[in-house]
Amino acid sequence: MSKYSEQFKLSIIQQYLSGSVGYKQIADKHNLHHSTVRLWIKLHAAHGIGGLVKKFSHYSAEFKLSVLQHMWAADLSCWQVAALFNIRNRGIISHWERCYHSGGLEALIPRKRGKPKQMPLPSPTEPSESLPDPAERTHDELVAEVNQLRMEVAYLKKLGSLSSSAEAAEYDNAQKTQVVTELRPYFPLSALLELAGMPRSTFYYQQKAAQACDKYAGLKKQIAAIYARHKGRYGYRRITLAIRQLGEKVNHKTVQSLMRKLGLKSLVRPKKYRSYKGEVGQAAPHILKRCFEANGANQKWVTDVTEFKVRGEKLYLSPVMDLYNGEIIAFETSRHPEFALVGSMLRKALKKLKHDERPIMHSDQGWQYRMSAYQRALQEKKVVQSMSRKGNCLDNAAMESFFAVLKTEFFYLNKFGSVDELQRGIKKYIHYYNHDRIKLKLKGLSPVQYRTQPWVT
Repeated sequence: MSKYSEQFKLSIIQQYLSGSVGYKQIADKHNLHHSTVRLWIKLHAAHGIGGLVKKFSHYSAEFKLSVLQHMWAADLSCWQVAALFNIRNRGIISHWERCYHSGGLEALIPRKRGKPKQMPLPSPTEPSESLPDPAERTHDELVAEVNQLRMEVAYLKKLGSLSSSAEAAEYDNAQKTQVVTELRPYFPLSALLELAGMPRSTFYYQQKAAQACDKYAGLKKQIAAIYARHKGRYGYRRITLAIRQLGEKVNHKTVQSLMRKLGLKSLVRPKKYRSYKGEVGQAAPHILKRCFEANGANQKWVTDVTEFKVRGEKLYLSPVMDLYNGEIIAFETSRHPEFALVGSMLRKALKKLKHDERPIMHSDQGWQYRMSAYQRALQEKKVVQSMSRKGNCLDNAAMESFFAVLKTEFFYLNKFGSVDELQRGIKKYIHYYNHDRIKLKLKGLSPVQYRTQPWVT
């Protein structure tokens, strides 16, 4: 962040405050990461122009603990508490939290900086064998040694220009073959192969493979032409059908592989919201195990976050569903996928629990559900946390099914002039979904009607 001036950061913030574009669009325009732009905006909102000034700080253990205690007490995310305390390294707070949980206050004490004291160097010893005197060597021996050194230098230079890797052992035989072929007019082949550590048969095999023509050259041109003619609307399945209509037999997997190599991808379906951001916090075990049925209310809950897009703006919905009757017992909407969205939803849901009710709360492995504030709120109410396995959306199929119904019956059938209009519509639809929309598996009753009816065998 220090490589950008305060004037540049302030201009970025003014563009965001104008309200015409979001921080992600601004980041793409200026070749920045959206998280950097987001942090500048939060620092400026909390500390003004002083939050944008270059800063180097060393934090004491007491200060670190006060930051963590404030974050836990106010249910703030690491982003929010970093902006509040003007801490530039937004990732250091999660590191402090892990250190405190593993070693207490002592683990937060900063280590001494500076170079460690060097051990005394051992006294040089005389070599066991002295180098031969150049005067005693023949002219041919000196010429051979110079040629060997020239070959080694030339080989390493050309090999290093092929890749950013510093270890020659990481180069494959194809790269070594390319270098040997280029140096072959200047040095003996046997010496080059010995230097490369490659058998002669491997060299000739790689050379023959490199000279072979690309058998998919014509198919690649067809794929690129069809993709361009339809302006990126076709994926590999439709492009496969279009090529077959021209009388050519081609497998869809071949088309998919070639499109991946050409960097071609259908532009019709936009990238979906993904809440997983790596190994943040602690994951909970998969306790629910796809058992989406419950014998009574407030025994099994599921939750997730979904995204809507209206006129270039986004809206995020975070609901909680009771698996007993499919009722949405609490929900929250927000324009940004921040922890406050999930935190507010969770507080609404927990207020509806009776003193002796201890449901299972199931979610995916999104960063919101791995935060200590979220997990601590569940522990205080003795709610058991469950998480889907990584990359397995079927483990939360009940919530995904509700999102599909919501978007099919409501979002896709209506046109919205603004995000506010969509927000009001979602509230009305969820009320309709709970009170009026009947379900076949609930014996023709709505979720609320099913919950309030006396049980009939």
